[in-house]
Amino acid sequence: MGYVIGCDLGSQSAKAVLMSPDGAILATANTGYAMQHPHSGWAEQDPADYRNGIASSVRAVLAQTGVNPAEVTHIGLSSQVDGVVPIDRNMRPLRPAIIWLDRRATDQVAKLGHAIDSNRLFARTGLNLDASHTGPKLMWLADNEPDVYRQAASLPSVGGYAVAWMTGRSIQDHANSSSSLLYDVVARDWSDELIDAAGLDRAKLPEIGRATDAAGKLTAEAAEALGLTTNCAVVVSTGDDHAACLGAGGVRPGVVIDILGTAEPVGVSSNVPVFDETKLVETHAHAVDGTYLIENPGFVSGGNTLWFAKNVLGISQQEFFDRAAQSVPGARGVRFIPALTGSMAPRWNDSMRGTFSGLSMNHGSADLARAIIEANCFAFRDIYERIDAMGLAQSVRVVGGGARSALWLSAKATLCGTPIQKVLTEETSATGGALLAAVAAGTFPSLESAVDAVVELEPVTIDPEPAHAEALESAYQDYRALFDAVESIPQKESQYDALV
Repeated sequence: MGYVIGCDLGSQSAKAVLMSPDGAILATANTGYAMQHPHSGWAEQDPADYRNGIASSVRAVLAQTGVNPAEVTHIGLSSQVDGVVPIDRNMRPLRPAIIWLDRRATDQVAKLGHAIDSNRLFARTGLNLDASHTGPKLMWLADNEPDVYRQAASLPSVGGYAVAWMTGRSIQDHANSSSSLLYDVVARDWSDELIDAAGLDRAKLPEIGRATDAAGKLTAEAAEALGLTTNCAVVVSTGDDHAACLGAGGVRPGVVIDILGTAEPVGVSSNVPVFDETKLVETHAHAVDGTYLIENPGFVSGGNTLWFAKNVLGISQQEFFDRAAQSVPGARGVRFIPALTGSMAPRWNDSMRGTFSGLSMNHGSADLARAIIEANCFAFRDIYERIDAMGLAQSVRVVGGGARSALWLSAKATLCGTPIQKVLTEETSATGGALLAAVAAGTFPSLESAVDAVVELEPVTIDPEPAHAEALESAYQDYRALFDAVESIPQKESQYDALV
C-alpha cells in the first residue's frame, strides 16, 4: 500500500489532499479558476482549468511533503455534479463545460415534460424535472449546437471528463449518473425509455462504474502534467456532495450531512431508494456501492452572504458575520428570501428571486446581514424537517466554510431543535476522493472502515439556545408567509438577471 491523492473539482477551485498509507492527511493545496457567464442564465468553465487545477494542486502537495511520486498508487476525484463536457474520441473537449449553475435548458425541460409524465419521471429517477440536471443540458446541445453533439464521442460529467483525460476512458459513477434524468435509480442503469423521451443517443453516454473501481492508469500525458507515474491508478470517483458526505462520515443511515458552502446541499444515506412525495428532496445513488443519498442538492446559501458582503457592503465575509452579530435573533423584524438564483426550499421554483421585507428607517446593515443568515437557516430547517419526517434523521453534522460561524450554527440548532456536530476533517470533498482511492488501494477494506479511521469530529456539539427559540420561531413563520406571498407574484425574466 502506498500514498493516495484525493482531488476536488469545485465551482471556484481545484483542491488536493495527500493521504499516507495509514490514512493520515499530510498536505492540502488548492488552485483557483474562473466561471464564465456568456448569457443570462448560463454558467460555463474552461476544461483546461480543470486539468491545470488538478495538476497544480497535485504537484503542490507532493512538493510540500517530499513524497516520492512513484509511491503514489491511486488518485480519486470529487467533482461538481450536473455538468457536462462534450469530448471527442481522443477525450478532448469540444466546447466549454456547461456546469451545475447553468439554467439555459428551460425549453428542453418543457419538451421532456411533454414526452413523459413528471410523476412517472420522478418515480424512475427520484429527481425533479429541472434545468439544473444533466439530461436537459444534453438536449440543449443536440438542439442548439448539433455539430458539437454529432462530433461528441461521449458526454461525461465534469468528473467524468477529468477521469477521461487522465486515463483515456470515459466512465463515471452511479452518483454522477443518477443526477441526469436519464438514469433509473432503482434499476441502477441508464434508462432507454428516458433517453428516448429526451431524444438522445445512449451510445454517447459514459460507462457507469462503482466509485471505488479503477478506471485505468494515468496516461503519459496526464502523468507528466501531475508529476506522477503511469503506474498510478485513477478510480472512477464521485460527485462533490457524495464525496463531502464521505469526508464527513455520512456513509450510514441516520447521519444528516449539511454542506455549508456557496450552495448548501443537505443529504442522508439510505440503504434503499426512498422517494419524497413532496419532491423537496431527491433520491440519488451514493458513492457507497448499492446505497442512496437522499438530498436536497443545494440552495444558494454562503453565496447569499458573499453577495451581500461583497456587492452591497463592500466588506469581507468575516466582517459580514461580525456585522450580523450586532443585530439580535429575529433581525429586528427584517426578513429575506434566499432565492438569488431561484428557490430549492421550501419548494423548487427557478423563477423565484431574493427579497427583503420588513425594512424601516431604524434598520441598519447588521439587521439585513442577520436576516440573510437566518433565511439560510429557515431553508435548512425546511429540508431537515422533511428528512426527519421521512424517518431518516438521527443526527446532524456540518462541514464547509459556513461552519466557522457560531451564530449560523446556533440558529440552525435552535430552529431544528437538535444538536449539530462540526466535522474537523479538512477539505471533506477532496478527502472523500482520497477515501475512494484508499479503498481501491487496499488501505481500508470498505468506505465504512475508512470513514471510521479518518473522519474527525468536534467533541462538543452546538446545542439549541432556548433563549432565542421564540424569536427565531416567530421569524420563521413570517418567512414562510413571505415566501408564499412572493411566490404568488408572477415573476418575469429580466435582462439584468444573472446567476452570480
